[in-house]
Amino acid sequence: MTIQDISSFAAGSWVPPGNDARTIFSAVTGEAIARAGNNSLDVQAMLDHAKTLGGQALRDMTFHDRARMLKALALHLEQHKQMLYELSFNTGTTQNDNLIDIDGGIGTLLVYASKGRRELPDSKIYLDGDIEKLSRKGSFLGQHIATPLQGVAVHINAFNFPVWGMLEKLAPTLLAGVPAIVKPATTTCYVTELCVRLMIESDILPNGALQLVAGGLGDMLDRMTGQDVVAFTGSADTALKLRSNPNILKNSVRFTAEQDSLNASILGPDVNPGTEEFDLFVKEVAREMTTKAGQKCTAIRRIIAPEHHVEAVIEAVSGRLSKTTIGDPKLKDTRMGALVSAEQKRDVLEKVAAIAEEASRVFGDPDSFEINGADAEKGAFVPPMLFHCSNPDKAINIHTIEAFGPVSTIMGYRDLDHAITLANKGGGSLVASVITNDVDVAKQVVLGAASFHGRLYFNNATSMKESTGHGSPLPHMVHGGPGRAGGGEELGGIRGVMHYMQRTAIQGSPDILTAISDQWVPGATEIQTSDHPFTKRFDELRIGETIHTNPREILDSDIKHFAEFTGDNFYAHMDDEAAAANPFFPGRVAHGYLLLSFAAGLFVEPNPGPILANTGLNNLRFMKPVVPGDSIQVRLTVKKKTRRNDEYGEVLWHVTLTNQNSEMVAEYELLTMVAY
Repeated sequence: MTIQDISSFAAGSWVPPGNDARTIFSAVTGEAIARAGNNSLDVQAMLDHAKTLGGQALRDMTFHDRARMLKALALHLEQHKQMLYELSFNTGTTQNDNLIDIDGGIGTLLVYASKGRRELPDSKIYLDGDIEKLSRKGSFLGQHIATPLQGVAVHINAFNFPVWGMLEKLAPTLLAGVPAIVKPATTTCYVTELCVRLMIESDILPNGALQLVAGGLGDMLDRMTGQDVVAFTGSADTALKLRSNPNILKNSVRFTAEQDSLNASILGPDVNPGTEEFDLFVKEVAREMTTKAGQKCTAIRRIIAPEHHVEAVIEAVSGRLSKTTIGDPKLKDTRMGALVSAEQKRDVLEKVAAIAEEASRVFGDPDSFEINGADAEKGAFVPPMLFHCSNPDKAINIHTIEAFGPVSTIMGYRDLDHAITLANKGGGSLVASVITNDVDVAKQVVLGAASFHGRLYFNNATSMKESTGHGSPLPHMVHGGPGRAGGGEELGGIRGVMHYMQRTAIQGSPDILTAISDQWVPGATEIQTSDHPFTKRFDELRIGETIHTNPREILDSDIKHFAEFTGDNFYAHMDDEAAAANPFFPGRVAHGYLLLSFAAGLFVEPNPGPILANTGLNNLRFMKPVVPGDSIQVRLTVKKKTRRNDEYGEVLWHVTLTNQNSEMVAEYELLTMVAY
């Protein structure tokens, strides 16, 4: 077999492995398949390349530009994913495992591309929260913003997800506008290298936005600054070593870790054998033990069941595991492949020996199991192993040692508080699941265990058909956990983007804040126009462009007609005595929706033009009642503009209604689609 040289991509060039390169072996056959590593990389040149070229190019783009870039990357990888599938079999993964890694990574890019367009502005600055009024008359205001860090993100990834592990960090990083240097685990870096090559060769990314280290980082962490970020996935021991780097500590370098996690799954006290929920629990446990041969940071390591159901759970899980065909991952009838390496196999068996000091093995013998189409002596194969701990309160190893393979331990609980205590003994995890139909059980678990877990997953017959599974981190939700799990967070939608940005408090006049934020702030200069803004195309409209309408008097007959026409005969509009008894009203008042309707009649330009549709209202507030005889006047201002596609953009208008005394009676934001 030809041994492949795995190169690093450093400062714009592919650098082959050096004389110190490490040999990589197939998880299935044990044969040497690749070489990777070069201790001669110029890490300072890589950092400079990222910051001066990649960072500047990314910061010159808007959030929407970067979101479109992520979508293009995802579609490009989608077209070439078969190459990644074929290469990944050497890591010991089945095709179903490859779908989780490769398709899951591509899907994460697409989710962030979509969220970037929907939830972030089409500008370079993110507004974090509302305007804070810092003075009585509103001439001095405050606003929290977020801007991209002007450094580089160093991503240190684990061996088990060579594609998803990279892309789930890369998506929020690039969307934030920060370049990345990716360092995958050497054991599976050949898959990551192919994925990086595909992205680099696509010419979608700016020069310097992405670099790859196949091998060691050298002294790169010693060169980190306060503008840089380190994101790590791996063991707790390695995380502690990296986190303790004196330079990381000295410069307050942002460091996030996702590490060891003894995740638990609790069978609710309301669930009995023979029910859909019981079968669901067994299915989830067996799937999490065998998917990727249990080499998942979110796999179920501890199975917590009512004491009187422990034997039934052991029997059911063992029965399901007995149907797991172990062997060559390329074969369609193989359901579980190999561990990633012989070294990983030795590590798992050492951890299993420690677990066996406190628990008895009830399924799976590593010295005797069947192999499908492969050589057990050459490949890193182990069977799924299920243990039973009869005294989990006094046990230590089962709550502190993670055998990173197809290994799990079942234990019984007396009551729900006991189950929560056992789950929390893991010292902090990425995820805990609860199979229950009882909403009170779910609430009690949240109150007792949420602070120990990054995610709580509840499932039952109602949600089981559409649920994504105990072990599936979704880009929409936070992935991370406290304590033993590392104390960090990844993903979580736009929350993940914020890890690569600096939050800054901006203070100044309305005009200053308008200029910084690219959206009009009340009190800022209004741009008066003789032409109605509804006659202008998207590109012609200016932020702050404003019209003031003529006033309209609200008549008693208007209120009665609106009530009769709509059927809204609420007493505050129809009964003067009852309305006057209400502490909010002086007597009969106009309907709020009548005021909105009259406001539209005052500011709408009725003729066909570039305004295509009214798509909604935001933040509607009624501040002062309007009584018969009052009049209203409208101020309509262009607040914000967002490009949506090649045909139209979205314009957000700030609308205020004032009465004859210049008192504000209503305020809202109007959304319209406007043609280019």
